[in-house]
Amino acid sequence: MLITFEGIDGAGKSTQIRKLVSYLNSRGTEVITLREPGGTEVAEKIRLILLESRHEISPIGELLLFSASRAELVQEVIMPAIASGKTVILDRFFDSTTAYQGYGRGLDLEMLRSIISISTCGITPDITFYLDITPEEAFSRKFAEKSLPIAFDSNELDRMERSGLEFYRKVRQGYLDIMHNCNNRFVSINAVEPAEVIHRRITDILLERFPD
Repeated sequence: MLITFEGIDGAGKSTQIRKLVSYLNSRGTEVITLREPGGTEVAEKIRLILLESRHEISPIGELLLFSASRAELVQEVIMPAIASGKTVILDRFFDSTTAYQGYGRGLDLEMLRSIISISTCGITPDITFYLDITPEEAFSRKFAEKSLPIAFDSNELDRMERSGLEFYRKVRQGYLDIMHNCNNRFVSINAVEPAEVIHRRITDILLERFPD
């Protein structure tokens, strides 16, 4: 099984993934957790370029770097894990490309679909949890945790996060549009709810959809 978590930065994906892993392990499920970009030696090096770098990267260059990282992850880790019966939980997958590079950067959606198909080898998640939060709330949460004023040139932000609020508004709208077109796969959850409430909803939905 492939479970993916999506949402803008600051939505709380990492917290929910940790809770879900603990829950599934308690039920005897063998779980692998991965992130995008990353998950292999090559992909982690690409992650440094994409997120930690202060260099400017064109939207097309950004798309191809993300796609190269994904292709490595899918072929080296995800496909073998699923084939061996493991449950894979992935922090971001191809929906992020549509939302961030398509809606956020304004790249052609048809072109994205073609590149996504190549980089994923046709793999689609069994279920995707989308944690919905406004960019304003997400960044207020992020900076409040560090007791810092909101500043989009801050060293506390990665290269994507420094794109600013308007970029993230477009990204969030992208996610909402994707969900509208893929509503059977997506589960939308209000990310401002308490973490335990969100976790219980996630586990309830998994038990309902995949009772075995």
